[in-house]
Order: sequence, then structure tokens, then C-alpha cells
Amino acid sequence: MLLDVSDVLKNALYLLALLNPASKVMFLAAYDPPLSFRRIFELSWKSSLAALLILLLLAAAGDWILHQIFRVELYSLRITGGVIVFLIGLLAVQEGHFVRNTDQQQQQQNFTDISLVPLAAPLIAGPGTITAAITCTAQSGLISTSLSLVCAIGINFLLMCFAGPINRLLVRTHLQGPLIRLTGLIIAAVAVQMIADGIHQFIRHL
Repeated sequence: MLLDVSDVLKNALYLLALLNPASKVMFLAAYDPPLSFRRIFELSWKSSLAALLILLLLAAAGDWILHQIFRVELYSLRITGGVIVFLIGLLAVQEGHFVRNTDQQQQQQNFTDISLVPLAAPLIAGPGTITAAITCTAQSGLISTSLSLVCAIGINFLLMCFAGPINRLLVRTHLQGPLIRLTGLIIAAVAVQMIADGIHQFIRHL
């Protein structure tokens, strides 16, 4: 079967929305003490690689793991993932940030720890992206989904690398707060659609 490039791009954009690069940019930019570009690059590539491996594994075997081990249907994962992603979007809309401040705890961790938790999981490979990776594989196939994941995480990685300049530009132009809330609104809307799709699939399953 020929690879549908438009399908890859559409799924990549959908996954990118769920990845929510703004939250990673704010996370890295708000780190105290401020991180050098070398440190940000180190955190970015380590977390991106770890998250990509997690998502590729779940895209390939997630459906089997859900059914054979946990006895969970895909629509249940869609609904649950949608609820969690909705709460993240709601937090951004209401409070103007995606992640609650835990700087004191973060300073006690080394960079490898931080690149894995919380950056790789759950900030990159979170409930929404995991659900989407498994769902996209069921709909579009593993190869198409894998390419979409590589594209989405690649773009997210580039934005993370330039977290400092991006954040300073947003602060100078007074766009940081509105952008976070707008992004949160879009994420919440995507989450509602995930829940609606899960409920629709559940009804069809009955």
C-alpha cells in the first residue's frame, strides 16, 4: 500500500497540537537558575529521544498491550486520555501556565532525571499523545504513524532548543499569557473531541 503523505502530515499536526510545544518552552524558560543553551539542548534531545522511543513502542504494541494484558478497549483510553488532556488545557486557560511550579524539587535532580521525568514523560509522551499514537496506528498504519511521530517530535525538539529566545520574545511583546491561554483552549477542544470520539466508539461497540 502506498504511503499517504497528506495523512502523515495531518497526523503530525494533530500530534504536535497534543505535544503542546508551548508547555515545554515555558518549562525550560522558567527553570531556576536559568539554563544555558548547551543545557537546554541536552535536555531537549534526551527527552525527545526517550519520548519518541516510548511512543513508537506504544504505537506498535499499545493496542495489543491494552487488549491482552489490561483488557482495556481503545475507546476507554480515548475517553480517559481526553479527560486528562482537557484538565491540562483548562489549567492553562484559567491560570496561564501548563505545569505547576516545582522548581525546588527540580533543582535537586540531575539533568538526565529531568529529561526523563517530567520532560519525556509525561510532558511529551503523555496520555494524549499515547492515546493518539495508538489510535493513529489503528487508523493509518504503523509506518505512517511512526513518520508522523518523528515529524511532530522533531518540530517540538527544535522549539525546545530555542526556548530561551522564544520566551524572551513573547515576554517583550506581551504575548506569553494570551498565547498560553489560546493554546490551552485549542488543547481543551482537542480533548473534548477525543472524549466524543471515544463515546461514539463505545456506543457503536454496544
